[in-house]
Amino acid sequence: MSERPPISPRSPRAALEPEQVPPPPKRSDHARNPLVVAGNAIITIIIIAMLGAGGAYVYGRQALEAPGPLQEEKVVNIPARAGKGDIAEALLREGVISANRWVFIGAVFALKASSELKPGEYLFQKNANLRDVIGTIVEGKVVQHSITIPEGLTSEQIVARLTENDIFTGSIREMPREGTLLPETYKFPRGTPRDQVIQRMQQAQKRILAEIWERRNADIPAKTPEQLVTLASIVEKETGRADERSRVAAVFANRLRQKMKLQSDPTIIYGIVGGKGTLGRPIRRSEIQQPSPYNTYVVEGLPPGPIANPGRASLEATANPARTRDLFFVADGTGGHAFTETYDAHQKNVSKLRAMEKAVQNDAVEPPEEAAAAPAGAATDPGAATGTSPARPAPAKQRARTAPAPAAPARQGAAQSSGTPPVVQQ
Repeated sequence: MSERPPISPRSPRAALEPEQVPPPPKRSDHARNPLVVAGNAIITIIIIAMLGAGGAYVYGRQALEAPGPLQEEKVVNIPARAGKGDIAEALLREGVISANRWVFIGAVFALKASSELKPGEYLFQKNANLRDVIGTIVEGKVVQHSITIPEGLTSEQIVARLTENDIFTGSIREMPREGTLLPETYKFPRGTPRDQVIQRMQQAQKRILAEIWERRNADIPAKTPEQLVTLASIVEKETGRADERSRVAAVFANRLRQKMKLQSDPTIIYGIVGGKGTLGRPIRRSEIQQPSPYNTYVVEGLPPGPIANPGRASLEATANPARTRDLFFVADGTGGHAFTETYDAHQKNVSKLRAMEKAVQNDAVEPPEEAAAAPAGAATDPGAATGTSPARPAPAKQRARTAPAPAAPARQGAAQSSGTPPVVQQ
């Protein structure tokens, strides 16, 4: 019988432990290869980058699409030569965006709009998100400001209006010729040079004049487009009523055909003040026969050029006047005019107007002493300063405060018969 080794007592924990721990496995030569190590590192970096890009995409998309802070529409001016950072600061300052400048710049790069941002004045909608804000600036749809040029202003008056308007920039180097600007409502972005505004008005006038000239009545006394503009400018200054323009034009056309003087007050005023447009006082008796190339009480036919810039309606009326034989017209006391073919009928209309004026005058309040002491030489017709014809007395409501000279014959209108000049107080 073989002898067994003596059994040495062990603790339960020791009994559970293996008698010999196996050595760790040998690392494979493949795992130690530098290419494998580099590849693992690259894959790790790519995974991290992808996770970062995904996070950035989600954040960027949220930043682009999230509603903006604007509570109502707002106009913001993006100055010229402003960089992306400057634009971001302006938008933040005006409350258009809530993201910081770096988010805005990042969004611009993400939308590939770095070179597409345009200066100008933009209208941003309520709650416009960052994508819409950048899109608005990229599209360049700047705010258009309306400017209305009334009919009948002289070129000098129009230039003065443009000079006073701070929407425009620059100066007007040369005064445009009278009658070459079209009165109209135009729209311009802020910062438009004033010379460009003048050019646009001149181009519009040329286009409209060419269209109207093509459709003119061949029988009109105006033989050139320039003469049409001149006659239309007189019509423009004689009446502001749309329903009377063609009839006033007919009176002047009929008088030109019969070699009668036009006798229009606005031509007297233009001969005195030129492009300033308004006299600032009534016409004096001495000025009615004062020699002037524009005074149609003195010169035969048309003056040498327009006395204002007529609108399209007056050009149309002058090119296609009403088919009447009227030679005279006078104010009817209600804001319109009474037209007649004969001088006798015209005189009756003048008498009616005088009676209306007298009735109003009798009901009028006594004028203050200052008015009663007006110096000699002032005209009796306050309407003369407003461009009403000397052949047409001003409406009664305009003449109620000033009595006509006792022996003064009635002022007979643009179509006054020659040899009977209108009378104003000396």
